[in-house]
This record gives sequence, C-alpha cells and structure tokens, in this order.
Amino acid sequence: MIVDCAIYRDGHRTEGPEDFSDALSEARGAGGFVWVGLHEPTEEEFDLVTQEFALHPLAVEDALKAHQRPKLEVYEDSLFMVLKPVGYEPDSDTVSTGEVMVFLGDAFVVTVRHGEGAPLKAVRHRLEQEPELLGKGPTSVLYAIADAAVDHYLDVATELQADLEGLEAEVFSPEDGGSRHTASRIYNFKRQILEFRRATGPLALPLTRLAGNGPFGAAVPFVDDKARPFFRDVHDHLTRVNESVEGLDRLVSDILSAHLAQMSVRQNDDMRKISAWAAMAAIPTMIAGIYGMNFDHMPELHWVWSYPALIAVMAVLEVLVFRLFKRRGWL
Repeated sequence: MIVDCAIYRDGHRTEGPEDFSDALSEARGAGGFVWVGLHEPTEEEFDLVTQEFALHPLAVEDALKAHQRPKLEVYEDSLFMVLKPVGYEPDSDTVSTGEVMVFLGDAFVVTVRHGEGAPLKAVRHRLEQEPELLGKGPTSVLYAIADAAVDHYLDVATELQADLEGLEAEVFSPEDGGSRHTASRIYNFKRQILEFRRATGPLALPLTRLAGNGPFGAAVPFVDDKARPFFRDVHDHLTRVNESVEGLDRLVSDILSAHLAQMSVRQNDDMRKISAWAAMAAIPTMIAGIYGMNFDHMPELHWVWSYPALIAVMAVLEVLVFRLFKRRGWL
C-alpha cells in the first residue's frame, strides 16, 4: 500500500496532486522532487507507480518479490538500490532483516519496504527537520536511508558483542560450561551472525560506487557528485561494521572450539575417574576370586584368622591405591 506521498521544494514539504504524473510534472517545474513510500505493495498497486515513473521491469520485479541481496543497479531512467535493515531481539538472540528498495530518478524517489524491521517514517521525519539537507534533492533521501540503516548496523553489532561476552562467560563457567544446551546456543548465535553478514557484506560494493572510491570512481547517474563525501562517511561506518562482524564470527568459532575441547577434557576426566575406581574394585575382586575357587590345598585356608587377615589386606591395598590415584589427580 502507499504509505506516504509528497512533493518537496527547497527542502520543504508540500502536498501535491494525488495523480503521480501531475505530481511529477509539478515537482519538475518547481525544481523539487516527489517522494512516494510504499509498504509491501501488490502487483496491481505497483503498476501505476511503474507506469508513471517509467521504472525498469527487472527492478520492479525485484521490488515486488523482495528477498534480494544489497545491490546498486543503474538503468536508463532511474537508479535502483536494495538495502537490508537489521533488527535484533536480545531475549531470543535473533537477528531479523527487512528490505528497502529505492528507485531514484531526476525528480522522484520511490521507496518500497518489506518486513517490519525497516521503518522509513523516522527517516522522512528526520529529513523534514533538516531542510538544508533535503533541499539537495533525491540524493539526500538515498543518503539518509543508507545512513540510518548502517547506523543501526552499528547498534546491532554492539548488542551482539555484549551478548557474545555473556555467552563466552557461560562457556568458561565451571558450573554451566558443560551444559548440553550450550553448543546449540553457540551454533544458533553463529547462524544469527551469518544472517547479519548477509545484510552488511554485499552492501560494501554499492556504497563504494556511491562514494567514488577505488576503481569505482566514475559518477553514478542520478546521484549528486557533491554527495560523495557523505557516502564515504557511510562507507567508513559500514567498514567498521563488517570488521566487527568478522571479529564476532571468529570469536564464536573459537568459543565453540573451546567448548568442545572442554567437553572432551571433562569426558577424559570422567573416564579416568571411572578407570581408577574400577582398578580399586579389581583388588578385592581378585583376592576374593582366588579364595573362592574351592580348592582343598590353599594357603591359610583353614586358619582361624584367615578371613580377617584377608579383609585387612584388602583394606590396606585399597588405601594405598586410593592415595596413589589421589596424588596423581585421578580422583
């Protein structure tokens, strides 16, 4: 559905005609631009927008179907960019992603939002409070959306880092480190980081192009060249996020390896203790087995003190073996 539609002139909002074609003509005549915001539109709802703004059918197909990687594509009459805003629920350690598609033209911006994790109302409100920035034209909208998404990436990375520190403390805790659910929690955390990386990693190349860095220094159509320093700032923030994600991923892998090593060590300790107790049980079993063979001619078989003497020998041997195992740390 259409969430909002307005014409912006010199950084100020004005309500224009309901007809998109008339609104676009009015915006072009006044040196402004039209910003149309949609949320999970149907194909029928998007047909009118497609026709009025001459959007490329391939980009329209991506915008309707969603589930796209972050990317930047340039067509004859517009620029198309996909971003994946991220949300995080600390209670369930779950990373959720939405999608924002931005169509940018000479005098229009069309934003298509999928999912609940990508609200653009706050971005629009922020821009309307900064007329000087909004007066730069459609490029300012693209910059504000990218900046808001990447800034939230930083917040999510910080929250993931805090939760990972708690998980790390749990793994190395003497009480909880051997919990059978710890490994599944670590693996689930790694999956959430992978979901986060799918949103942040592919966005580096589009922002590199918008910032004009490296071999992608050519101007991008429909984007004001004066906005390059702003996109470079967003790109720097994204680089910090990607470095943080890489560090989190490596740390989770190390924590999982440490947890599995701990489990292996504890199992070895348990087996060593069981073996020590089995060795202690073997001594009286051996002596009792020898004297239980019912032979007539055996040493001290008919001596009146033979039974207490054997019990005493068993007890002394058990004490000696116990002290030996205890001294070596087996018990």
